[in-house]
Amino acid sequence: MHLFSRRLLPALQLTRMALAFTAIADSQCGLLLRWARRSELQGQFQIPPTKHMLLMILVSVGLYGFGMSLNDIIDRRRDAQIAANRPLPSGRIGLFTAHIICIFLALCAIVGGAYYAKYSPRHGEFSFILVIGTGLLIAFYDLAGKYLVGLGLLSLGFIRFSHSLIASPELPVLWHPLLLLNHVTILSAVAYVWEEKRPALTRGHWWGVLGGIALLNALAISVVALRNDGSMARALSLRVGLILPGIAVLLFVALAWRIFKTTQPRRAAGQKLMLFGLLWLILYDASFAAVYVNWIAGLILLSLLPMAYFAVQLMRGWGQMLTLSQKPQYQRAGATELPVGDGRKK
Repeated sequence: MHLFSRRLLPALQLTRMALAFTAIADSQCGLLLRWARRSELQGQFQIPPTKHMLLMILVSVGLYGFGMSLNDIIDRRRDAQIAANRPLPSGRIGLFTAHIICIFLALCAIVGGAYYAKYSPRHGEFSFILVIGTGLLIAFYDLAGKYLVGLGLLSLGFIRFSHSLIASPELPVLWHPLLLLNHVTILSAVAYVWEEKRPALTRGHWWGVLGGIALLNALAISVVALRNDGSMARALSLRVGLILPGIAVLLFVALAWRIFKTTQPRRAAGQKLMLFGLLWLILYDASFAAVYVNWIAGLILLSLLPMAYFAVQLMRGWGQMLTLSQKPQYQRAGATELPVGDGRKK
């Protein structure tokens, strides 16, 4: 327990590993959709090889943990003022250790992507390019994008879009990555407003975000529609079963409205919306797997949702217990801290 609370827990908190389940669900759904298409073409049901599933888990965990740890490394001075309980500003994990974790997770994603490209039946080289491209997008957001407001919000959605394509670069079902793109971008914009982040979103920012989403959607649909390999009809097909992810979207809108009405202050509502919005991605993944693969695949992906929620609550609860167990620091009222070397008493 001491090892967990003092060593492993800070690393898990630094990398937000509890929410890595959402990235795993995205990539596994893409993998299932890819093999479902192969099954249709060959007239025989096939499931993805275990080796492919494990490699995609490695890629997803690596990219997600890399992005989260890099973000905290960059924001460590700011977090010391507004989020001092995080692993880096609290001193529960050292800066050098954080760099090692960040680099290690990036290498995990690269190695996993390289082996997946090697064993991939088709377009393996493009899968590896997407791994590198997604990692660069993550680095861009952490280093600059989050300070560019509208462009940063768009880049968050596009990161999910490109990550979901790593397992299935042929785009077997375009609606799946597009839903992830739109959901994450709009979710991030609304949470940004509710959390009262600065600079505030202006009308121009909103037009830029919505216009950017529309442009990305149009470009993706155009690229698929212009392909000449005969896969366009499936990728853009509108099955009756797509009502299922549509219902999931409506349910999330209802949930967001309830959060808005019942959670105060507004900043807490924004944080709650962001958490449930990320977890909701697993529901979208399960819906697409149920429609295009089978209901068993959908249920397997859906099982990741309670696992992710339990992991989030475990990390929060353990973090609070650790904070309460620490020795409190007292300071006499009115006392001021003087620079080292000043001979006066405090």
